[in-house]
Amino acid sequence: MAAPGKKDYYEILGVPKGATADEIKRAYRKLARKHHPDANPGNADAEAKFKEINEANDILSDPQKRAQYDQFGFVGDVPPPGSGFGGGGDLFGDLFENLFGGGASRGGNPNGPRRGSDLEMSIRITLETAFRGVSREVEIPREENCPHCDGTGAEPGSNVTTCSACGGRGQVERAANTPFGRMVQVVPCAACGGKGNIIEKPCKDCRGSKRVRRSRKLDVKIPPGVDTGTRLRISGEGEAGRNGGPQGDLFILLEVTPDSRFQRDGADLHVRVDIEIPQAVLGASVSIPTFDGMEKLDVPAGTQPGSVLRIKNRGMPRLRGSGNGDMHIHVRVNVPKNLSSKGKQLMAELASEMKVDVADGKGLLDRIKDKFSG
Repeated sequence: MAAPGKKDYYEILGVPKGATADEIKRAYRKLARKHHPDANPGNADAEAKFKEINEANDILSDPQKRAQYDQFGFVGDVPPPGSGFGGGGDLFGDLFENLFGGGASRGGNPNGPRRGSDLEMSIRITLETAFRGVSREVEIPREENCPHCDGTGAEPGSNVTTCSACGGRGQVERAANTPFGRMVQVVPCAACGGKGNIIEKPCKDCRGSKRVRRSRKLDVKIPPGVDTGTRLRISGEGEAGRNGGPQGDLFILLEVTPDSRFQRDGADLHVRVDIEIPQAVLGASVSIPTFDGMEKLDVPAGTQPGSVLRIKNRGMPRLRGSGNGDMHIHVRVNVPKNLSSKGKQLMAELASEMKVDVADGKGLLDRIKDKFSG
């Protein structure tokens, strides 16, 4: 269990601490689909859970962040309250905070520009769509700068003044006596709540938070050749930054559904074709499926059952590279079960011509009669 104030990212994703990168990825995809706001409209709990899942994945999928989290229990410069590294009320945390003064004393500015959070959503497409590529309209729920107040948090026409207590820094220094002597601690300004300014009249739309939640429609171009697990990055389409910071990015996670006609192996496609014995012996022109319709394939004479024919450059487009993969045609020769009398006679003649032994076609009773009548 995590200590109070500390998030257990492994518990959030439901994976053990020694989980592999693939196990973390699979757990994240499963939970992200389940708790995505689009799948739970109007459910604030699902929205909060989705953000928590994304936060856990962001930490555990990054080797450096995961290593810091495993060692210290937090990621970044400033430990969370209650983590045992400052702000949690324990002796070591208080000393750490007093000695180092938190993030701001090391150059951080809580009211400086901050990049917006990244977003991720899943899109499911068919194999044929993955072959051709497509432009798909998606609806993205995200936080944006409030258009009514232009992201200031103040009602238009009202005053926003710099906090006189902290001079707009959002932090003040507080002296404290410790076993090591008198130390200076940097804490959020109580007068402005750490914001650095005082709003005379908060915006009626965002209530002073500077941000509102909106659904934004966006055309996403999916290139040919994508596969399940392909992650497309769209810069600047994540959530809005704070205090003039840049927007985060949007990541599109793709899932390609199977096609009953083909088996995919990277950029190659595999298809099965059934032919009859005469076609295998004498050769034939047969039809095979492609994404452009049925096409003719020349099967050479003497083709053996299980043979694999190849057509170059008729597979999937290569996502990172040029050209296409190949199409592999697996040949299966059908053996007829019910032949007419004439068909049996022709096969018997063929057997005789080839000098191979075959059954004479008589049943058990006929064989018994032949034995005793002879």
